[in-house]
Amino acid sequence: MSTDLWRLSAHESGALIESGKLSPVELTEALLQRVDALNPHFNAFITVTPERARQDAKAAEARAVRGERLGPLDGVPHSLKDLEPTAGIRTTGGSLWTKDHVPDHDSLVAARLRATGSPLLGKTNTPNAGYKDMTDNLLGPPARNPWDPTRTPGGSSGGAAAAVSAGLGSLAQGGDGAGSVRIPAALSGVVGVKPSNGLIPKWPSNDWYATLATAGPLTTTVTDAALMLNALAGPDRRDPLSIDRVPPDFTVACQGSVRGLRVAWSPDLGHATVDPEVAEITALAARRFEELGASVEEVPIAWGELAREIIEPTWGIHFVARFAEKAEERPEWVEPSLLEYVRDGHTRGALEYRRLLARRAELYDRVRQLFDTYDLLLTPTMPLAAWPAEPEPDTPLFDRLPFTYPFNLTGHPAASVPCGLDGAGLPVGLQIVADHHRDDQVIAAAARFEEAQPWTPHAPLPGDQ
Repeated sequence: MSTDLWRLSAHESGALIESGKLSPVELTEALLQRVDALNPHFNAFITVTPERARQDAKAAEARAVRGERLGPLDGVPHSLKDLEPTAGIRTTGGSLWTKDHVPDHDSLVAARLRATGSPLLGKTNTPNAGYKDMTDNLLGPPARNPWDPTRTPGGSSGGAAAAVSAGLGSLAQGGDGAGSVRIPAALSGVVGVKPSNGLIPKWPSNDWYATLATAGPLTTTVTDAALMLNALAGPDRRDPLSIDRVPPDFTVACQGSVRGLRVAWSPDLGHATVDPEVAEITALAARRFEELGASVEEVPIAWGELAREIIEPTWGIHFVARFAEKAEERPEWVEPSLLEYVRDGHTRGALEYRRLLARRAELYDRVRQLFDTYDLLLTPTMPLAAWPAEPEPDTPLFDRLPFTYPFNLTGHPAASVPCGLDGAGLPVGLQIVADHHRDDQVIAAAARFEEAQPWTPHAPLPGDQ
């Protein structure tokens, strides 16, 4: 078998394991060797778990030999964002308070991926509590973008995106609270999917009823994302907002068509300032859907500013609830920009928060009305390409995220797919959004676009030619 096993997609790896042409142990060892060689350059992983990965791979190989594979991901390694609790494995949350925390339980997401037979390579880098669109914290060096290590891979699932982009495993789990899967997917040149709220249940959680976040895949291909969604989706009574029905098979959705669909294209959601190169690349990508048989219409959007007015104070309230006491106890353990959100949250009262929730309902209704007319909405994923990994830019966080957070507020499914490189050779992403609970349509559209405009899912690293 080739030494370039890291180039295989999850779908390709699974098929080779099924046919007996690839050993899960061989694949896992190849990826662990690549992690050992490259992680010091990109800081994609906070914790690598070679013993667990090898144990999982040996068990997967034994099942394969007996013809008893658990499914298409059995023996195909994955990584978890270091916000997901993992039994017996350090889970830092990107925070000094929990830098040595070892949970006694798996989260629902960790448990469902473990049940597939997929070996766990490790826990990927995240900012403190996943609070921003870069991946640095006070535990160690920042995650770096494999396309240009002086740049950020994005955040907060930046370690996951960097891992996939550098060929450190084809499957990575991320979490998306204001774009934290789609942001690094766009900046790092990989596929990222934020599913509808409730498709992937959350446990444990203390914010079901005010949630912005959901788990989602970061992968080399849309088919790989579909395989991961199949593993993670489905109801669970521990999450009261879990969608209480059997989800579709997303690998079947990969075969769907966009022919005849009505597609809305918005270059700015009515208010965003977009880099001219990004604007040109994404506009051309949106027009690709006409070649696929859809009708594409540029539409005026009047609710983008409403989303911005909701998200910023909501973010402060969210983080003051989590960090107020900690910030008083050890302010030096709270990043300066996170401390600003905590201070902002202190200025918000209960009445203001209640009004924000009402405005969030208004935003959902206005987005719903768009999908009364159109089947899909296309936008740039990000208004710019990757910026320096350090220090933080001067522009406010939500100025950089105008296209992502609206759909955390409304719960609509969205994906980012690579659609080109700018003049500096940095990836650009196209965002695909569909109506509530039409995750299958997002996957179908992403798959058709990927087929029409193929992409090399790994950064061109020295020595990989």
